[in-house]
Amino acid sequence: MAYSPATISDPRTRADARTLADDLLAFLNASPVNAFAVAEMEHTLREVGFTELSEARPFELRHGLPYYVKRHDTALIAFVVGDLSPAEAGFRIVGAHTDSPGFKIKPNPERVSQGLVHLGVEVYGGPLIATWTDRDLGLAGRVFLLGEDGRVETRLYRSSHGLLSLPNLAIHQNREANDGGLKLNPQTELRVVLGSVSDGLPEEGALRWLLAQALDVDTERILDYDLFLYDTQAPSYSGVSQEFIHSGRLDDLAMCHAAVTALAETAAANSSWTRVVACFDAEEVGSRTPQGAQSWFLPSVLERIGASLGDDREGHYRALAQSSLVSADNAHGIHPGYPGKAEPDHAPVLNGGPVIKSHAGGAYATDGYGAALFERAAKRVSVPVQRFVNRSDVRSGGTIGSMVATQLGILAVDVGNPQYAMHSVREMAGTWDHWYMTRTLQSFMTR
Repeated sequence: MAYSPATISDPRTRADARTLADDLLAFLNASPVNAFAVAEMEHTLREVGFTELSEARPFELRHGLPYYVKRHDTALIAFVVGDLSPAEAGFRIVGAHTDSPGFKIKPNPERVSQGLVHLGVEVYGGPLIATWTDRDLGLAGRVFLLGEDGRVETRLYRSSHGLLSLPNLAIHQNREANDGGLKLNPQTELRVVLGSVSDGLPEEGALRWLLAQALDVDTERILDYDLFLYDTQAPSYSGVSQEFIHSGRLDDLAMCHAAVTALAETAAANSSWTRVVACFDAEEVGSRTPQGAQSWFLPSVLERIGASLGDDREGHYRALAQSSLVSADNAHGIHPGYPGKAEPDHAPVLNGGPVIKSHAGGAYATDGYGAALFERAAKRVSVPVQRFVNRSDVRSGGTIGSMVATQLGILAVDVGNPQYAMHSVREMAGTWDHWYMTRTLQSFMTR
């Protein structure tokens, strides 16, 4: 079946879709790394009345009210309790992830050569490494301090400007770059430039000194940090009608934004079932962390929701038997320069609507019934839907869908919006697709 880009013709709907896209771009700009994304989502939820819960305290919930809980500041689960207990109506869950491929600063990163302080990095996930060269790179993440009460204190840090650079090697010294592609050795050639020693940067402990200056604390108080590089160029539009979005971290912060927006905008709506959005961390490195999709984070929260409302263990299993999951993680759009990389009968286009992803080997959780549930939700709000499978001679990627569905034993479907340049420092997607996905998720959760 052939698809073509869709156009939202109604002026009012088009204006609403553009407003939603503007909000997405603002969210992306404010979310250089996972912890900042969680802080932004938390702000959105609190503005519409969501109450924060602590995993260390009892869940005392009431029907019809909205809540959220964080884990390690990089993962978040938000939910609106249904009018019935989970045992009677189940859960409608949307899952996404907060992390993106890139580079993490090493614990002892500094090295001085040629009068410059360089920082060593580790590759996080599977970035398109060459796209990070010759960019204005910032530094962002969490810094852990020794508090005045002796406890560990967490601060968010983001450099205020392009602090770092990864300069390319001149073509004159790498004549094969345009033939074989730029290849960088992760150990020896990924040394990002921080600054010049002659400009006041200390030769030892330069990064901690910089962090102490920015956070206005003594260097001795800095215990550790989780810091990542990010591209400082702001998200933007392109196209005659500004129908395309360009930004880092579209995979998968765009789906986090769509899911949280859908839940926040429908928080006051009545439903029998409990609506849940789970934004996990560490998907790009296998989800094997306490805040990842393979952890007990979501299963424990779901069970505690039911227990707070009077469900016993038997009731919890009844709830899961009535539950369903939409795993939202962006998909590959058919590339204009490489059409042969796509399976010809399942080649999504940008602005053609959300994509249902399938794989016979289980890399995606979708089966026919799960796909039908998502198609039904989309049809209710007049949203076009596309389909994706990999070429049969290409290994498939994976998402959190199969992990969560297997762990909980629930029906699931893997979806996402089509995009180009996945895992590049700057990705590209369709402006109107974000509207389509958000409305479809609202339909899935409320109808």
